[in-house]
Amino acid sequence: MSILLTGATGYIGSSVLPRLLDEGHSVTALVRDEAKAAAVAAAGATPVIGDATDGDLVAKLALDSDGVIHLASGQEVDPVFIEAVFRGLEGSGKSFVHTGGIWSYGSNADITEDSPLAPPALTAWRGANEARVLAAEGFSTAVVVPSIVYGHGKGLANVIVDAPRGSGTAPALQLIGDGSQHWATVHVDDLAALYVLAFEYGTHGSVYIGASGVNPTVRDLATAAATAAGLEGRVEPVSVDDTRSRLGADLADALLLDQQARGSRARIDLGWEPNGPALLDELAAGYADARVS
Repeated sequence: MSILLTGATGYIGSSVLPRLLDEGHSVTALVRDEAKAAAVAAAGATPVIGDATDGDLVAKLALDSDGVIHLASGQEVDPVFIEAVFRGLEGSGKSFVHTGGIWSYGSNADITEDSPLAPPALTAWRGANEARVLAAEGFSTAVVVPSIVYGHGKGLANVIVDAPRGSGTAPALQLIGDGSQHWATVHVDDLAALYVLAFEYGTHGSVYIGASGVNPTVRDLATAAATAAGLEGRVEPVSVDDTRSRLGADLADALLLDQQARGSRARIDLGWEPNGPALLDELAAGYADARVS
């Protein structure tokens, strides 16, 4: 099938694109500039240079496709993009996979797709867009909800890896808050597999949480990173106020959420099998990209 893909050169898209191609799909990648166009062409996709907020362009590309996967989700992008995709796919029965985010569920020790929403300020804009996608008729829709994505030395794990070391004779890696909060996590390659499964087999109006079921605490993650950095595992808590000052209030509040998730629906309904290395193990090994070593 021919799939319209946004965000093909981004962190998640760089794993989704080759996965789609390996599965035998052809991909039209909407990109912003010549450099990105060259990158996706080299990977085997057909680039189209344009903007995701160009409604007429998106509608035409959606119409010409066999379905859409939208990774380049953004507050200003989504309302225009979604409306355009609806115009292009109306009455077609084709598939549209949209992107959500785990933070929208707030702090919760057992997040499922049916858990109440309690988003921090950073992601409060997502809910209305996702509801609109899920309620659409005339074509199939699904929302994939990534948890904290890691792998290949990239992603939010670097907020831990690159944290200040403090000073003195025994420097310690600074935590995000006191580090007691859990993070729901997923390897980027496992998440890519979920996007493809949701596109190919997802049930209309379904939400699929991309979570490995491994939910380490930030303290455990930081201890592993501090060991790899030669700090003998030393970490130190930081007040909420100081964390917000360092990272910005909105991002800090999201990273301070205490979240655990299992991603059971994707396993049961789609046969998804996340098997990437755990984030704790990757941090302990130095968190580098094995593909370029």
